[in-house]
Amino acid sequence: MKELYQMTNEELFEKLHSDGEGLSEYEAKKRIKTYGLNKLNEVKRKNVVQIFLGQFCDLLVVILLVAAGISMISGNIESTIVIVVVLILNAILGTVQYMKAEKSLKALKSLSSPKSKVLRNGCKKEIFSHDIVPGDILLLEAGDMIASDGRILKNYSLQTNESSLTGESLNVNKDESVLVGKFPLAERKNMVYAGTQVVYGRAEVLVTDTGMQTEIGKIAELMNATEEKKTPLQRSLDSFGKKLAFLIIIICILVFILQIMQKNPLIDSLMFAVALAVAAIPEALSSIVTIVQAIGTQKMANENAIMKELKAVESLGCVSVICSDKTGTLTQNKMTVTDIYTDKRCISPDELDIVNETHRYLLYNAVLNNDAHLGEESNIGDPTELALLMMAELAVEKGATLTPCYHEKLRESLKRKEELPFDSQRKCMSTKYCIDGSEIVLTKGAVDVLLDRIVSVHTSEGVRAVTKDDIVDILRQNQEYSEKGLRVLAFVYKEESEGETLTFASEKDYVFLGLVAMIDPPREETAQAVQDAKEAGIRTIMITGDHKATAVAIAQKIGIFKDGDWAVTGPELDEMSDDVLDDNLDNISVYARVSPENKIRIVEAWQRKECIVAMTGDGVNDAPALKMADVGVAMGINGTEVSKDASDMILADDNFATIMKAVVNGRNVYKNIVNAIQFLLSGNMAGILAVVYCCIFALPAPFAAVQLLFINLLTDSLPALAIGMEKGNKGLLKEKPRHAGQGILTGQFLRNLMGYGILIAIVTLIAYHIGLRESAGLAGTMAFSTLTLARLFHGFNCRSSELIFRIGLFSNKWSLCAFVLGVALLACVLFVPILQNLFMVEPLSIQLVSVVILLSVLPTAVIQSIRIFKKLNL
Repeated sequence: MKELYQMTNEELFEKLHSDGEGLSEYEAKKRIKTYGLNKLNEVKRKNVVQIFLGQFCDLLVVILLVAAGISMISGNIESTIVIVVVLILNAILGTVQYMKAEKSLKALKSLSSPKSKVLRNGCKKEIFSHDIVPGDILLLEAGDMIASDGRILKNYSLQTNESSLTGESLNVNKDESVLVGKFPLAERKNMVYAGTQVVYGRAEVLVTDTGMQTEIGKIAELMNATEEKKTPLQRSLDSFGKKLAFLIIIICILVFILQIMQKNPLIDSLMFAVALAVAAIPEALSSIVTIVQAIGTQKMANENAIMKELKAVESLGCVSVICSDKTGTLTQNKMTVTDIYTDKRCISPDELDIVNETHRYLLYNAVLNNDAHLGEESNIGDPTELALLMMAELAVEKGATLTPCYHEKLRESLKRKEELPFDSQRKCMSTKYCIDGSEIVLTKGAVDVLLDRIVSVHTSEGVRAVTKDDIVDILRQNQEYSEKGLRVLAFVYKEESEGETLTFASEKDYVFLGLVAMIDPPREETAQAVQDAKEAGIRTIMITGDHKATAVAIAQKIGIFKDGDWAVTGPELDEMSDDVLDDNLDNISVYARVSPENKIRIVEAWQRKECIVAMTGDGVNDAPALKMADVGVAMGINGTEVSKDASDMILADDNFATIMKAVVNGRNVYKNIVNAIQFLLSGNMAGILAVVYCCIFALPAPFAAVQLLFINLLTDSLPALAIGMEKGNKGLLKEKPRHAGQGILTGQFLRNLMGYGILIAIVTLIAYHIGLRESAGLAGTMAFSTLTLARLFHGFNCRSSELIFRIGLFSNKWSLCAFVLGVALLACVLFVPILQNLFMVEPLSIQLVSVVILLSVLPTAVIQSIRIFKKLNL
């Protein structure tokens, strides 16, 4: 069956039951019922209530709800209120974060222009874009946003910008000819697509697909089918939460049974179990993780990396593959002339000399035979023509023979008399001017088209007849430029008799001026950033809609493509099975002329190897892959709204090097989160050990539930947040990315957790027994005070695995502030009468306060001493 781009006009009219006069209003209304409105469907989303209630489905939250219920039954209303308030606040925070996500389809809808011009009943009419149906005749002109997919019937030098859909950086010249054979999306010159823009010319188009059947609609379906992936930290925390919840339930049941066996009252036994549950669960953990991620987000924003998803911050820390778009990310996103071949030699643009007649005519051609404009605020026109104007300005500036704005002054002095616009069939553009009293035709175009029309060559010695050696030299130089991935244009001219009309047939008998080669060059900092990524254990892959030769040339310059690497096109990738792709994945460094489905497949292939994948993109065609990747990175300057909404991170400067800065921040955020979790859990471990000890030896409960909540939510949260503010260093970039399956509970983490917890538990129980000499109430107050203060001191240990004096006691001012504020809060609880009653503490003498301080310092002193011995290898 023929594709739409392979059909003749007659076959298209027959297939779509239409003709060149367009549809009638009656037929259009019928087709709306058949095909639906020309808009994108949207999947059903959860409402706010569903999202809020979903926050209570976590097992640890359920345990706390049970603890709150038991506290209420026992008459301990204060503890119940505190627990419920904490859970509600956490649920609100989670709901707010969820509601900030998924906006991709709304942005896709906004791409459709509100109104479009069509032929109805043979008359031109403006209608709402959502009323367009297959079979309509769409009338396009420069500046229009194309509202549907269609086949060109009549073409008048139409150029479209399809970069958002295909990734092709250059404007596409369209024509109405029938294509023979199979062509990828980017090469279907007789088709136009919804969401792309007309930049030049006009055309009449037969609408072939609308709504979800368009190429944008297919992308929307891909996005609906793409499930959101959990980050490595989320997976680690989920696993950790389940294990912790299971352990807490088991221990609480055992403690409760032990209390009953010791013939304690049922309510007291339940409250003992509640105290243990509250001691074990780090209530502030989710909030701390969120806030630390938010702090990292703010820091990244200051370095041009705007994080849309907090959860993606730490994912950057374990990225092992970056699939990067070429245009605008690795390159400067502007065509630049790099080489010129004229008068049998290769020169750079700054070697052009306006005094040299050959060079002068070449500059005349570049400026006058050109419709672009360099403005003070923005440039207008085709990227290739803008590059030629920049070349001319640079040559004039270097030569200092004419003033700046050379192209404007030249155009003012020489008025265009005739023109033949560029079209994709002729592959050239011609204009006529009166120069030095002669009628001069200036032509630029494809080398293969103009070479056969050359009869003379302009040299420093004047104009002479072209020779076979000249042709061989021109072809050789063109081949050399092409192999480097450069785009090459030939520049020629001719004198005409006065009054002779410029026609297609007269485009011949030219004088050769030279070849101009250009490329979208790499950013200056990209090569170093790629090298930094390599040192950090991160593989960089180029994925682009551009041609293979161009992509490889850029990839070689910046260090992505090495000898022995492969470059694969989208059609070649389509021919590969998943098994073949997996076997050769490590060899492929460049993917060119790819489709949205290709990009998703590449991301999935790397994810099958258990790699954490970052994907960059700026177009509509990138959105599904951005969503599929573990970290989607969109461009802030040239990116479409669709790509920005589908991404997790936006580069405000469109610069690949910014990704590497974000990776350092991401690794630091993860390190800080792990340190904060270790701080919270080691303190909780101490509380658990103290409660279990008292249960085993039938001693009174060392803590009230409200006291443990005070520790977990206030005095523990402050140092944990301060740990999250710890600064990173460049040494993080030398580390290899952690494996996606690596959880938080590593062997070293658990050893530290147990060691720190035991040390703090020992001093807590010593304080408990000192108080127990007088009363159970004083014992609880001593245990509570010591545990709280010891955990505040312990915050300094958890800032880093290094000695506190090596990283600097004052290098993190927030850590000191957290300690001071925590001590102040503890003092208020211990010495303010109203708070003494609320938190069930008894007054302490100066001597007992001194004992608490001394015992609280001991764990930190021991931990720092052990680190000193390790450094000294003792």
